[in-house]
Amino acid sequence: MRKNIKAELILENGVRFKGNAFGYAKEAVGEVVFTTGMTGYQETLTDPSFAGQIVTMTYPLIGNYGINLEDMESRKPFLRGFVVREKCDMPSNWRCEMEINGFLKQHKIMGLEGIDTRALTKVLRDNGTMRGIITTRVNDLTPSQIKQKFDTYTNKNAVRETTCEEKYVINGKGPHLAVLDCGIKSGILRDLKKRGCKMTVFPAFTSAKEILESEADAIFLGNGPGDPKDIPEVVETVKEIIERGLPVLGICLGHQIISLALGGDTTRLKFGHHGGNHPVKDLKTGRVFITSQNHEFVVSGLSDEIEATFINVNDGSIEGIRHKTKPIYSVQFHP
Repeated sequence: MRKNIKAELILENGVRFKGNAFGYAKEAVGEVVFTTGMTGYQETLTDPSFAGQIVTMTYPLIGNYGINLEDMESRKPFLRGFVVREKCDMPSNWRCEMEINGFLKQHKIMGLEGIDTRALTKVLRDNGTMRGIITTRVNDLTPSQIKQKFDTYTNKNAVRETTCEEKYVINGKGPHLAVLDCGIKSGILRDLKKRGCKMTVFPAFTSAKEILESEADAIFLGNGPGDPKDIPEVVETVKEIIERGLPVLGICLGHQIISLALGGDTTRLKFGHHGGNHPVKDLKTGRVFITSQNHEFVVSGLSDEIEATFINVNDGSIEGIRHKTKPIYSVQFHP
């Protein structure tokens, strides 16, 4: 019988949630966000876009089909903490290789269970994304210690932490894409490979010169974590590539980087879009798609040369753009 270790989540507005620690029982500090997916907790755990964040699952039971290492979205999880209403200790699935507690312990990630995740979600919905601490030092941290932990938290290096260390090639007989890895999910690369694409995958801070020397047919920027304004070097690289006339495509963080490179702006959402049920409207056809999303920032301030192609039905934010005269196209959601 596993002994429960008391723990609590402390939000920067002072609200506290008491529960039990699981996984790697070491204090964690990060941005607290919620995601609405009913399945796909392993994909959430291993999505690099959650780097530096404490992720709350709104669906109440997590871990019931275990962990299967074939379904990893990156080489390891990069999130800081994982919050659930109830974790399953006896998963049942023929593909299961380990249970969620062991997976988090292996990757030194703090988990918290047994809290009212619906109440936490309401706090985040009403007050917006905020920093939080998961700690086993229940009622032991002083206000000044808590403030110091929040003040020293940063997520500015999230892309550097999640990008690949060196260039590699995924072979294919179709179009050749130069992929700039700012924390891209494995699923995007798998889907492009299924469509026959050859991909040369570059670390995020590769120079435009080296990327152009690959003689790719187009540049592709995938998803990734953090604020796109924290990586101005990447934005400048994309600007240079755009000036050379090469087609540029993007998803999620890549979409935001392209918008900044085209002279647009990005702003932070109140509590972000996370989960698999976000309605997006195609402005050309009027058709609405239910999409998967994971981002804190949205594009704005587009010039007259750029047109919006999709909007979010819930809040009207821009979900897709295209350049009117250049081969540049991107979407915020995961198609």
